[in-house]
Amino acid sequence: MIGKNIAELRKRRGFTLSQLAERANMSKSYLSNIERDLNRNPSLEVMKKISAVLNVDLLTLLNTNNNEEPTYFLDREWIELINELQDSGMTKEQIPQYKTLIEFIKWQNKKL
Repeated sequence: MIGKNIAELRKRRGFTLSQLAERANMSKSYLSNIERDLNRNPSLEVMKKISAVLNVDLLTLLNTNNNEEPTYFLDREWIELINELQDSGMTKEQIPQYKTLIEFIKWQNKKL
């Protein structure tokens, strides 16, 4: 069942088997064996690598209830940035405007 969860999450993220294996630093055949449940007991270290690449909590990979949405995790720095933006009064609806501003600043910096 773990293999099925990994395969579904991989496909949702748009990764091929090769891409996920490369980013998780493991062989394609080993990952394929996990996804096909030929290896039903991957190590915790392997599971951590896969969950990091797929950007999901480790428990999401272990979840056998496929009806639940995956649990995503963010680095502490991203959470702090989000909190700062919220504290400054920024709303989710304003993010596209700020993204445009950031792209403009990046463009200007390239010209210098």
